[in-house]
Amino acid sequence: MRLLLLNGNTDPAITDLIATRATEAVARLGLPASEIIPATAPFGARYISTRAAVAVAGHAVLAALAEHVGTDNPHGFDAAVIACFGEPGIEAAREMLPIPVVGMAEASIAAALAIAPRIALLTGGALWVPMLEEFALIRGHGADRVAVRGVAPTGDMIARDPDGAAALLVEAARAAVQDGAGVVVLGGAGLAGIAPRVAPHVGVPVLDSLDCALAAALGGGAAPERVAQAPVLGVSEPLRRWFA
Repeated sequence: MRLLLLNGNTDPAITDLIATRATEAVARLGLPASEIIPATAPFGARYISTRAAVAVAGHAVLAALAEHVGTDNPHGFDAAVIACFGEPGIEAAREMLPIPVVGMAEASIAAALAIAPRIALLTGGALWVPMLEEFALIRGHGADRVAVRGVAPTGDMIARDPDGAAALLVEAARAAVQDGAGVVVLGGAGLAGIAPRVAPHVGVPVLDSLDCALAAALGGGAAPERVAQAPVLGVSEPLRRWFA
């Protein structure tokens, strides 16, 4: 299989991180042998942590998908993963892409709720907490099922110092378990690969959101029905062709 792994942030170090973690995860999780093609959003925040940055990232994600996949998928991708927790632009991408589009938050919520009736999403950056609460609620999951917790360092800070962040994540995960969470999800591109350091100290399953997205993307899901689009002005040429 051929998988496009799109970092919705513009930090190439995060792209390198998730590409490495994804390649390792395919074998570790027993997923179908796959060619992982990493890509980075062409503009926007270095690491998304505010609503304004999410709004810009939605456009950037669509522009990147239009460039790499195109209207008729000439490069033969089987699926795309938006590797940015909260998956900016995912609903729009599903209207336009001829292949399945998977997001890390959606996939990890589904995987965690298959294990326990109440779960916790744990991510970096306090501003993500209300955004992810809304994300879950829109998809029908209230706080009684999906609790959202955040630690102060943002995901890019955590990626630069995973050892230093591990203790903070363990503390927050334990607090979530005390509040009734039966599974903890470590969410965000910058947190990829940290779950094994946290899980032994928590007492419930700890899931990596990138692992969950890869499992969903390589599981052979159906592509959504595409929606006809009206032309738009002032966007990149690949994105203009997409709308045309």
